[in-house]
Amino acid sequence: MKHQKDKIVKYLKIQSRTENLSKVRKFVSDAAKKFGFDEDEINHIALAVDEACTNIIRHAYENQGDKIIEIHLLTSNNSFEVRIIDYGKPFEPEKIRKPDLKHHLERYNKGGLGMFLMRSLMDKVEYQINKNNHNEVRLIKKLNK
Repeated sequence: MKHQKDKIVKYLKIQSRTENLSKVRKFVSDAAKKFGFDEDEINHIALAVDEACTNIIRHAYENQGDKIIEIHLLTSNNSFEVRIIDYGKPFEPEKIRKPDLKHHLERYNKGGLGMFLMRSLMDKVEYQINKNNHNEVRLIKKLNK
């Protein structure tokens, strides 16, 4: 753990393989529990992070298992932030429309709900492409106590 501007920073780096997602979920869940979230909130955070990483594996890296995904955890006061960084193809979240869930379920579509889920489960979701050619997703959840 490193201190950075009153924020505690934890860091995990994985290769872009779906079998590494359980390690990511445990890393995030353990930190969220220590931060004070209840079981439901912990599950919401872990699911949102899992969705973000799955999207990176499938879309940014096109299922290439030798790429890197970095997960940074930052906390301060009542804010728990997960920053997920990749070096794959950029993503444009504004092009993702809110899904018609009834239509989606009627057609038994698999996938396509990642951004919707992340936005539903977290208080704030941000995405940016940084100057040094990496993508960053920020998932923020406030501790309401």
